Amino acid sequence: MANILIIDDDDQFREMLGQMLECAGYEVILASDGKEGLRLFRKNRVDLVITDIFMPEKDGIEVIMKFRRNFPVKKIIAISGGYRNISPEETLEMVKGFGAKYTFKKPVDRDELLGAIKDLLQEGAV
Repeated sequence: MANILIIDDDDQFREMLGQMLECAGYEVILASDGKEGLRLFRKNRVDLVITDIFMPEKDGIEVIMKFRRNFPVKKIIAISGGYRNISPEETLEMVKGFGAKYTFKKPVDRDELLGAIKDLLQEGAV
């Protein structure tokens, strides 16, 4: 069974996403910001990371860059609802360049997200 780390500062969204993935058969680890996410990543076996972009402490861009530098084989999905004058589409296009394989705008379509997770986990050993 795959372990998925969800990093999002929105408590309600993080919990909902965690429950959805648990119902789909995945083990889930929850973090409320990038700093906690990196700490939990180091303590647990993680097969895939789903991270929000705009968060306190360490934002999703910092998290993605850190994972890509130190753990280049990790699979990353980025999610964003946008921020102030930055649209989710602009943000998500930018993070693809930092290493997120899939990106999703909030609210996330359940079937599309599950399809992306399945695709990434089937890419080979993590």
